[in-house]
Amino acid sequence: MAAVAVSSLLAQFAPVAPESPNAEGIRDSWLFISIFVFAIFVLVESLLIAFVWKYRRQKRGRFADAAQVHGATKLELAWTAGPVVVLFLIAAFVFIELPGIKDVPDAAAGEEQLEIKVSGRQFYWEYEYPNGVIAVDTMQAPVGVPVRLEVSAPDADVIHSWWIPSLGGKIDAIPGTTNETWFQAETEGTYSGQCAELCGLEHARMLASVEVVSQDEFDAWLAERADDPAELGQEEWEGVCAKCHGMNGEGGIGPRIAGSPTLTDAEALGNLVHNGRGAMPAVGAGWTDEQIRALVSYLTENPPSGS
Repeated sequence: MAAVAVSSLLAQFAPVAPESPNAEGIRDSWLFISIFVFAIFVLVESLLIAFVWKYRRQKRGRFADAAQVHGATKLELAWTAGPVVVLFLIAAFVFIELPGIKDVPDAAAGEEQLEIKVSGRQFYWEYEYPNGVIAVDTMQAPVGVPVRLEVSAPDADVIHSWWIPSLGGKIDAIPGTTNETWFQAETEGTYSGQCAELCGLEHARMLASVEVVSQDEFDAWLAERADDPAELGQEEWEGVCAKCHGMNGEGGIGPRIAGSPTLTDAEALGNLVHNGRGAMPAVGAGWTDEQIRALVSYLTENPPSGS
């Protein structure tokens, strides 16, 4: 039981199991640096205890000087050169790993590569695929394919930070700036993360996930979403509106909106999400007519009950 407890405790300080080459580079760098940190800690604390014991006062007078040590040239050289060597090794290792962590790999001949635009908004993530398909909060990606992400935020928004720990490091979504990152998931599954930059009142609910599926399943999903964006309306309601107004429109951070005629009026709803109102930010600034229609269609078929 004790071994399990120690293992569980250590796991809380270590990076999550990597599922992408760049995430593996981050984990390897952490482990490499941690070895030196632990070794230096043990060495310094051991020497400290040894010196405290060896040069303790014993029967010497309270104000009497202890025996002085002079001429330890080799020791002085060692504790000067040692840290330099350690820092050099750490820097060399990190700079070797850094390109694989940061740089998006070039597509090899015959290799597919997927590009997705990631937009951080108050308070959700919007993903745009090459064929124009839009998804909210949950990204779909094929297994074994390099995925290149262009990460930004609308000009009127605040700074966010997209982070799926098992797929790589954090990348900031900054208004007016486009940053790039990438991942290549090796195993099918769902990988979770969240906004890693304190971005406002509903920051804690700005979650993100990546569902990694087979290439055939991904292609089928992408084609289906292009032909029928009905699922987008539900994602917009749950990922954008309900975070403030409640899943049933009962109210929360924002006011109660269940039963409001605005929810089924495309023009009024489009004006509201495009421009905001009062304390409500323009959560849908830049949304297309198709995105508005998808939300109206969903709310018409699934009107919030208010309960």
